[in-house]
Amino acid sequence: MSDPQEVYELIGKHRVVPVVSEADVDRAMGLTDALVAGGLPIAEMTLRKPGAIEALRAVGRRDDVLAIAGTVINAQQVEAAVDAGAKMIVSPGFSPSVVERAQQLGVPICPGVCTPSELQAALAAGVDVLKFFPAGAAGGVGMLKALSAPFPQARFMPTGGVSADNLLDYLKLDAVIACGGSWMVSPKLYEDGAFDRVEQAVREAVTLAASH
Repeated sequence: MSDPQEVYELIGKHRVVPVVSEADVDRAMGLTDALVAGGLPIAEMTLRKPGAIEALRAVGRRDDVLAIAGTVINAQQVEAAVDAGAKMIVSPGFSPSVVERAQQLGVPICPGVCTPSELQAALAAGVDVLKFFPAGAAGGVGMLKALSAPFPQARFMPTGGVSADNLLDYLKLDAVIACGGSWMVSPKLYEDGAFDRVEQAVREAVTLAASH
């Protein structure tokens, strides 16, 4: 089981959640090493590609990083992710079955919302930390301000279209606990198999987030 308070405190401390789409175990471990070395010991491992669960399992065994399972879209994936060591579940949308299974297993769940109806449904299900997704396409900072106004109890992790250029615009909002982003772990940075550029990008992201 995962203590939601401890998980969200760690995320809130760092303000950035790296979104990693890497199914190769060795590369996933290299990326995680770079995240830890760069001062950002959090990895949202998306389950978008075949074999991604094994990459999550490798990261989930580590005790120096918070392993999060991302792109979880059904209850079976919740079970597989928790079995692989995920300490938190992130879903691109709101699914009652996903939320219910995560709650049954005692792991924090952060479902995606981008409309008032989805947000209201999530709150009714007992979830108040939500992924605003896809943030950029759904209206960005302006939409999030409008969405959060009637629901002051909700906190958000905007993801999708978040970059170094607009990170602080989101982090300035009181309702935002952290932002999810992939720019610092882009495959282009390590296509040669070296992760020093990832570490540098992570350090820059950490410094930027801390500047707010």
